[in-house]
Amino acid sequence: MKNTIIITGAGRRIGLALAQTLAMRGENLLISYRQYYSELDQLPANVVKIHADFSTLDGIESFIQQVKSQCQSLRAIIHNASDWQAEQQNNSLQQDHQLFQKMFNIHAELPYLLNRHLVDLLKTYVQETQRPADILHLTDFVALKGSQKHLAYAASKAALENLTLSFAAQYAPFIKVNSIAPALIAFHDHDAEEYRQQATQKSVMRKAGGYTEIIKAVDYLLSSEYVTGETLQVTGGRHLK
Repeated sequence: MKNTIIITGAGRRIGLALAQTLAMRGENLLISYRQYYSELDQLPANVVKIHADFSTLDGIESFIQQVKSQCQSLRAIIHNASDWQAEQQNNSLQQDHQLFQKMFNIHAELPYLLNRHLVDLLKTYVQETQRPADILHLTDFVALKGSQKHLAYAASKAALENLTLSFAAQYAPFIKVNSIAPALIAFHDHDAEEYRQQATQKSVMRKAGGYTEIIKAVDYLLSSEYVTGETLQVTGGRHLK
């Protein structure tokens, strides 16, 4: 495939919504998923689906090799793979160590390795089209303010935003590198009504943004030929509360 867009963690929620929208537009996609969901069966033939275990270096290397074997050039890499875990009060030292490593492996090390070892495919796109390629990091509002309940998670997302700055400087002017930092985007089906009401009051817009807001942010950054090294906050004015 040529001019492929990679989306990691596209089995559900934001990643799946992005895959559905971009595939419907005719983009060539290669997506990774950790757990298979039935919605993936409905994606069209222009989407290559790869089961990936990013918890090990072997799993990351296997994914990189599969990308290289199937893609002639990359239009963009969208780093959406994520894990959201909180520290528990009674965690042992070993449990805290494992949690910290897990958060940084998926949110910082994985994007770092993919950006470095797939860069030649991004450069091929630039050479063939004379347009910039893109790397997008999906981070989180808590990277800016921290989190009392998800310390390692917040720190790892902050690390990813720092990598955005470093890669943007290193890969300019031919590859743009930006972050998108959402707050509340969509509830889970099992979320209680009381929780939903409390959560929506945390932003001045008083609602969940919806997947469309992330799709619009991705569209903006992919269409720009100028913006790089930025973090686009998609939070409903959460910082104003």
